[in-house]
Amino acid sequence: MRQLHQRFQVDVQYPIHFTAGLFDGDNQLFARVIGEGSSELPVLALFVVDHGAQRHHPSLLTAIDQYWSRHRGVLTAAGSPLILPGGEEVKNTGRHVAEVHERINEAGLDRHSYVVAVGGGALLDAVGFASSAAHRGIRLIRVPTTVLAQSDSAVGVKNGVNLFGKKNWLGSFTAPYAVLNDSRFLTTLSDRDWRAGIAEAIKVALVRDAAFFDFIEGHAPALAGRDAAAMDELIYRCAQHHMAHISESGDPFEHSSSRPLDFGHWTAHKLEQLTDFEMRHGEAVAIGVALDTTYSWLSGLLEESAWQRVLATLTTLGFRLFTAELAERVNEPDGPLGLFCGLTEFRQHLGGRLTVTLLEGIGSAANVHAMDERRIEQSVALIRAADAEIHAIQTR
Repeated sequence: MRQLHQRFQVDVQYPIHFTAGLFDGDNQLFARVIGEGSSELPVLALFVVDHGAQRHHPSLLTAIDQYWSRHRGVLTAAGSPLILPGGEEVKNTGRHVAEVHERINEAGLDRHSYVVAVGGGALLDAVGFASSAAHRGIRLIRVPTTVLAQSDSAVGVKNGVNLFGKKNWLGSFTAPYAVLNDSRFLTTLSDRDWRAGIAEAIKVALVRDAAFFDFIEGHAPALAGRDAAAMDELIYRCAQHHMAHISESGDPFEHSSSRPLDFGHWTAHKLEQLTDFEMRHGEAVAIGVALDTTYSWLSGLLEESAWQRVLATLTTLGFRLFTAELAERVNEPDGPLGLFCGLTEFRQHLGGRLTVTLLEGIGSAANVHAMDERRIEQSVALIRAADAEIHAIQTR
C-alpha cells in the first residue's frame, strides 16, 4: 500500500480599522486599504448595503457614489449598490445569497475584486457567505454598522445563513480582507440595538478578562446612557479579545468541540428560533449568559457574589433576564421547540461531544460535557424571579 501525506500552513492576516466618517471626502482610509492590496488599479468593487443602514443614513448611497468618483484611479464600482434587508430576514432565505451571486456574475468580479458589505451582523454573515462561495472566494471588506457587528460578528472568520430553522446551519470559514469600523453608524441605532451589542462584550469578558468585566460593570450606567467614549472603548477591547482568541486558541476554524466564545449561546440560538427571530441576537445572548451564569453558581463552580454581579450588570444595562419562550416548553425535552433540544442542536452545530462553557470565576471559564435538566429548570426559575422583581421595581 502506498500513501502520500500533505501538510501546509496558510498565513491569514487582516486589519481592523477604527475611524469616523469612512466615506467623507477627506477620509483616505478606504482608498488606502484598497490600494495597498491591489497590484493593478483600479479594481472592481460591488457594494452591498443593509436597507436599515440606508434608511437611517439617507445620504449613505450618495456618499459612497461620491467617494468612488473621487478615487476612480483606485476603485471602479460594479454598478449601483445592491440593497438587501437587514436582520435575520437576510439570512433566512437563500434568495438574497443568490442575488449577490447574480450581481457578482453580471459585473464580472474575480478573485482580485472586492465585495464591500455595509450593514449589521446578519447582512455581513450572508454577504460573507456569498462572497466566500463565488469563485471559491472574492475579497470581502466588512463595514459593520451596529455595536454587535463592530465588536463581534465582523471581527471573526465565520459566515453563515440559517437553514432548516437553525442558526447558521449553512456557512463557511473565510477571513475578511479588512474590517472598517465607522463610529458614526452607531449614532442612529435604536436603544434596543445599541444595548444588544453589549451582550457579546459581557460574554467575552466573563470567559477571558475580569478587568474588562470590571470596566463594563463600572461603566454600565454610562453605556446604558449611550456614552460614545465608553462604547468606543468597549468595542475596541471586545474586538481585541475576539481576534486574540482566533489567533491564540490553536483552533481558528473550530475543528474541536470547545467554543469558549459561545458562552450562553446554546440558549441564545434556541431562543432566536423560538421567537421566530423577533428577539435580537444580543438580547438572546444576554438571557443565555444569565442562564449559564446561574447554572454555574448552582453547580458550585461560581461564587454567589459573582453570580449577583453578572445579573446586576445585565439589568443595569437594560437587559431582560427572562422571556416567556424560555419556560413555555421546558418540560418537552424531546420536542423540537423544547429548550433542551437547543443542547442537541448546539452539539450538532459544534460537532463532537457536547461541550458547554460555564464559569468558575469572572474571567475564568470551564467546560462541561453534560447539563443537568433539573438544574437548568432551577436556573430558569431563578432568573425568571429575578427578572420579575427587577421589572416590578423599575415600573413602580
